[in-house]
Amino acid sequence: METNRQKKIGSVLQKDLVDILQGEVRKNGISNLVISVSKVSVTTDLSIAKVYLSVFPQDKAAELMAAIKTNSPLIKHDLSQRVKLQLRKVPNLSFYIDDSLDYIEKIDNALSGKENPIENRDLLEKRKKF
Repeated sequence: METNRQKKIGSVLQKDLVDILQGEVRKNGISNLVISVSKVSVTTDLSIAKVYLSVFPQDKAAELMAAIKTNSPLIKHDLSQRVKLQLRKVPNLSFYIDDSLDYIEKIDNALSGKENPIENRDLLEKRKKF
């Protein structure tokens, strides 16, 4: 369970990370790429922030993650300049791809298509009897 302080710090970091990352994308002249920060969760000791990114189109995600991990110290520095009045110490950033939209889409497709597990019980895994 996240404390109010963790949530507050997470939302501050999220807002500034969106600006930083979208600014970098624009600065590098990449026009057909949309990046958003879907969630930032901070550990209880405030030392690590897990940053979940949504990338569109999805096939650019791996390439973008590699670039972000390479530039992680610069991103942290930019972030520290922005939040220095709110935070004494900026948490270490670890980046992840947020694939929840893909997951939701798979569920939607499964429910609307022929592979609907509700209508076709054979698609469900059978329970093992002991």
